[in-house]
Amino acid sequence: MAGEIPDLEALERTGTGKGAARQARRDGMVPGIVFGGDKDPLPINLPFNKLLQRLKKGRFKSTLFNLKVDGHEDVRVICRDVQRDVVKDLPTHVDLMRLRRTTKINLFIPVEFINSAAAPGLKRGGVLTVVRPEVELVVTAGDIPEKVTVDLSGLNIGDTVTISDVTLPEGTKPTIDRDFVIANISAPSGLRSADNDADDEAEETEE
Repeated sequence: MAGEIPDLEALERTGTGKGAARQARRDGMVPGIVFGGDKDPLPINLPFNKLLQRLKKGRFKSTLFNLKVDGHEDVRVICRDVQRDVVKDLPTHVDLMRLRRTTKINLFIPVEFINSAAAPGLKRGGVLTVVRPEVELVVTAGDIPEKVTVDLSGLNIGDTVTISDVTLPEGTKPTIDRDFVIANISAPSGLRSADNDADDEAEETEE
């Protein structure tokens, strides 16, 4: 699994309609609805402050959560929409979708780099520049990989690792069609300066 699936705690909302939603907001809650999974929709309230913290962390809509509601079994959900106040840009309603184990979803999976000692470019003082510390993949809700592994063996200064160079976990695929860069090995700053000096000397000689 992709690390620990974070909990999202909520309360079942009694009453529906605009009146109940307005009361929830006055009570420091954000109304929401949980749908899908061959079950009836469940109206809920989410604590405003905790939800705002989650939203500020980013990628709320691509994070799998373990929804905990008193009186109901825990269920895995993913956000499908966050409605916001047009003036204050604060959340006013959240739509969450229950997931079956076979549901395909987009999630960001962390990247792990291994065998740095076997990379000639790093031995020579090269610097590993990580462009994407995590990649967005289409995964199955019941079989989420913990990480994507990048093997640095044999890489030299100037080499680049793209998504096509990586063996992805079974049953996953990138959400982006193009062959994007994950990391590269660049020359150490001292070597780059020396190269620049050499280029300058060569230009002066040509003149």
